[in-house]
Amino acid sequence: MTDLAIHTLDLHKEYVVSEREAGIAAALRGLVRRQTKMIPAVDGISFDLRPGEVVGFLGPNGAGKTTTLKMLSGLLHPTAGELSVLGRTPWQRERAFLQQITLVMGQRNQLVWDIPAIDSFELNRSIYRLSPADYHHTLDELTELLDLAPLLHKPVRNLSLGERMKCEVAAALLHRPQVVFLDEPTIGLDVTMQRRIRSFIAEYNRRNEATVLLTSHYMADVEALCRRVIVIHHGRLLYDGDLSALLRSFTADKTIVVQLGDCSNDLSAYGEVVSCDEGTVTLRVPKGETARVTSRLLADLPVIDLTVEDPPIEEVIERVFEQGAP
Repeated sequence: MTDLAIHTLDLHKEYVVSEREAGIAAALRGLVRRQTKMIPAVDGISFDLRPGEVVGFLGPNGAGKTTTLKMLSGLLHPTAGELSVLGRTPWQRERAFLQQITLVMGQRNQLVWDIPAIDSFELNRSIYRLSPADYHHTLDELTELLDLAPLLHKPVRNLSLGERMKCEVAAALLHRPQVVFLDEPTIGLDVTMQRRIRSFIAEYNRRNEATVLLTSHYMADVEALCRRVIVIHHGRLLYDGDLSALLRSFTADKTIVVQLGDCSNDLSAYGEVVSCDEGTVTLRVPKGETARVTSRLLADLPVIDLTVEDPPIEEVIERVFEQGAP
């Protein structure tokens, strides 16, 4: 499997959870004989990633995404199954492995709060044993791509969330990892900063041919970066393939947005009215009826503008969860 960046086969992770009934008597019994049960977090998933791929890893909260990323990065030991990253066993935590991977978690900090970001970068340089020349070359490149120059010498506690997230990403990539695990890297950021982080990830992938596995609840991240998506639910694999094929499989409808100038017309005869806001009406119609409905709208009504769109990807993913694999 050395030609693969990531290989998993029938991967499982179960947690032992204590449980007891309410009340003092149950608490006392628990002191003598604790009751436990096994909770599956990851339940037999299998997938491979080739070097240089950028893949979206999707699922609702509790689906097992973060648990999988922690196993891939060596923070957790799987209960069963096969797992290798860059041909190595992650939980053995070999230096050669750790120098080639990174895990960025949008809700976790690695920068020291009370010192400037540049000091945390220097700490990472020592941890990864980077030569001064390599370190400064990479730092200059990241500073340019992320516009970090005004931020490097400020204490991290004085940075905004977006500024701190840019520094967190830079710190995680100073050693130029070949496999990048991103767990909600744009969470809580404004639209402009989300776009900036997305552009940077795409550029880092292009320049370094790095493999990227991305989890995000912002579907704009996935659409902008990923041609392939892996969808899991309750720890099980629901879909692994092209994002475009997923959209085709689960989009039986089209969305027609009609600008009329006002909402006085009842358009329910043309399709399902999703919304009407300041003269702009959004309709949902069966895909096969799109051309006919569009022609009727243009012939019957004083249309100012009309567009036909696929449903938002969020709706498509919800249908995958509801209906299972295509």
